[in-house]
Amino acid sequence: MNPASRAQKNSLVETLNQATLDPAVVVSPPAIYLIPLQEKLRKDVKIAAQNCYLKPSGAFTGEISPSMLVDSEIPYVILGHSERRTIFGESSSFIADKTRVALDTGLSVILCVGETLAEREAEKTAEVVQSQLKPVIDVLKEEDWKKIVIAYEPVWAIGTGKVATPSQAQEAHADIRKYLSSAVSAAVADSTRIIYGGSVTSKNSGELSQLPDVDGFLVGGASLKPEFVDIVNSNKA
Repeated sequence: MNPASRAQKNSLVETLNQATLDPAVVVSPPAIYLIPLQEKLRKDVKIAAQNCYLKPSGAFTGEISPSMLVDSEIPYVILGHSERRTIFGESSSFIADKTRVALDTGLSVILCVGETLAEREAEKTAEVVQSQLKPVIDVLKEEDWKKIVIAYEPVWAIGTGKVATPSQAQEAHADIRKYLSSAVSAAVADSTRIIYGGSVTSKNSGELSQLPDVDGFLVGGASLKPEFVDIVNSNKA
């Protein structure tokens, strides 16, 4: 929820529009900026909403429905972000229901999972992440996974300056892939993009991008800076 002046917004858009970028870039502004951004941003960079509700319409003041996003030609939505879970109390089953509806409406979903510091220190990372994934797995069909990206974001590393070590990130991503293989299929495990989020910067993205099970990044604060382009192109570097 980062407000920006008109000049700051235009500068960010201009930076992206002029940059040479690796493919598969999605940006996710606050909801009030979705349509203005869509009108100004280059078409190969896709746009995501930061959240949506699970009803197409009704008396749900303040919410955005997935059908509104589809009608506005917004192709992606982020669901299950750690702040939605921890601050707004969204359960894994509720997030699974939203995922099902979003897919049925025609959206692609960036699904966030991750553990707190206490859960990490208790060595419960895999257990927690699997408990967050299971309700989603239960409501999806195998073909639905073509429109899912999983974002592993350790809560203790978001906006704190702390970053999972390469070995921690790789272990968590490999565990997710192994769980998908057993709970869904080996094909889904192999093809699903699993991205890392948690204080990603241009300084650490290069090393993280070389890990075999890290397929990209969910970038927070650094996406508001010119270094975002360097993170996008970390594989190229």
